[in-house]
Amino acid sequence: ISTMLHRWLLSLVARVGVLALVLCCCLSALYLLSCKAPSVHSYPPALVWVGGATSKEGYLALLQEREDTHRHYINSLGKQIAQLKEALQARTQQLQESLDKAKAKGVLPLGLEGSHKPQTHIDLQDFFKAQLNRAEIQSGENLPSEYAVVPFDSFTLRRVYQLETGLTRHPEERPVRKDRRDELTGTLETALQILNGPRRHKQHQRSYSPSDFIEGLTRTERDKGTVYELMFKGEGPRDFRQLMFFRPFGPVVRVKNERVDTRHMLINIVVPLSQRTDTFRLFMDNFREVCINQDRKTHLTVVYFGREQIDEVKAIMDHTSRKTQFRNFTLIQLNEEFSRGRGLEVGARAWRRSHNVLFFFCDVDIHFTLDFLTSCRLNAEPGKKVFYPVLFSQYNPSLVYSNQSPLPSIQQQAVIKKDAGFWRDFGFGMTCQYRSDFINIGGFDRNTKGWGLEDVHLYRKYLHSKLMVIRSPSRGLFHLWHEKQCADELPPDKYKMCMQTKAMSEASHGHLGELFFTHEIQEHLQRHQKTGNIG
Repeated sequence: ISTMLHRWLLSLVARVGVLALVLCCCLSALYLLSCKAPSVHSYPPALVWVGGATSKEGYLALLQEREDTHRHYINSLGKQIAQLKEALQARTQQLQESLDKAKAKGVLPLGLEGSHKPQTHIDLQDFFKAQLNRAEIQSGENLPSEYAVVPFDSFTLRRVYQLETGLTRHPEERPVRKDRRDELTGTLETALQILNGPRRHKQHQRSYSPSDFIEGLTRTERDKGTVYELMFKGEGPRDFRQLMFFRPFGPVVRVKNERVDTRHMLINIVVPLSQRTDTFRLFMDNFREVCINQDRKTHLTVVYFGREQIDEVKAIMDHTSRKTQFRNFTLIQLNEEFSRGRGLEVGARAWRRSHNVLFFFCDVDIHFTLDFLTSCRLNAEPGKKVFYPVLFSQYNPSLVYSNQSPLPSIQQQAVIKKDAGFWRDFGFGMTCQYRSDFINIGGFDRNTKGWGLEDVHLYRKYLHSKLMVIRSPSRGLFHLWHEKQCADELPPDKYKMCMQTKAMSEASHGHLGELFFTHEIQEHLQRHQKTGNIG
């Protein structure tokens, strides 16, 4: 009898165990399906970069249909999961009762003493949370050098702007690769579903469409995942919606969905200057068009070194003030040798108003747009992050537009394409950061003279802090070309390096090749013309 009882218990345990295993597998599979984000392949052809082929009404109707379908599917999965849980609990309870009876009779087979303990499984959400905590999202990391920063790619509905090494790479990704398009499209559609979803505290809500999307940032850390930060237009001209997602090599996890009000975010543009009044006049034209006529929430601080041409600078600023009735100007004169770091330091510490201001450290040969000012406000946050945009450096206009006379205006030259310029990813001088962060980090190295290195030192300070450094190419920030002088007193090796840098800033690789092989090209053209005439 004891032997038969042992066999019966073993048979019962084996059957119930197999059944429990099958139910666990089904439950896990259904759970993963319910957590999985909708596949981008189930959507119609990409809504991003289609040039508005889908109307707003059609998109909203499709979005509502998708939302209803997904809601029914999730409800169905929920019911199936509940039924499987009940069946698993019943089988588990039955097995536990059988084991308890066998144990009470003292006939529990060897090896089953611990089988009544509940099984533990690694929850998928716990893994996602662990990956999220490891990623550099809410706070920065202590990085060893500027080369350890993983730069962000910025993207719009039509373009992806990314940093690439080498002279032959395009500054923009065009056309966008299909896998990248599907990835960004899926994230954008997820964001629109959230923005257009039901809200408990708001009965009358606006509907968001792809046309409300302004700009996105994304980067991938190989051992953690991919982060997406999307900016949308809000209720007013200075109101925005900012959403953040994280893909820990799995479904996207929402990190942030908050309203960003930029109406009261004043930007203090600090410019160090010494002579160069003609360039300053062009800068003021850009400032008047963007900051005064369009934005009107800016302040300009000019720190001028020396006395020569100071009267011309005052006249330019006074003329702009009288013409526009704009009074947010500060001019500081320093009778000392020019030092960019010193000028920015003095200009930053000269701000005496009570509220914390957002600085944009800028040079006089920089051209910026209203879109950049928006990016400056959205990508800098006191105590959390600083913005280090990568600007687009223009080539020599006389070479780029050699077949045009007169040359196009500066606004017409402000385009991002391969033959027009390159991403100046080795420069860290243009930056947006709050005064409190600048003061707390210690400001610039006051021992640095002239140009160079002061921006790198400040940049490294932030890399070693807990603040997040946002590093990405900016489509609205341009470095205007100016001739680079290589001094004769330089030693031969440094003079050669200077000339190489000058050549890199003159024209693209292909354009320089055309100039170098001009003789061969002309000879080929003449031979071709002669052959054509003979024929």
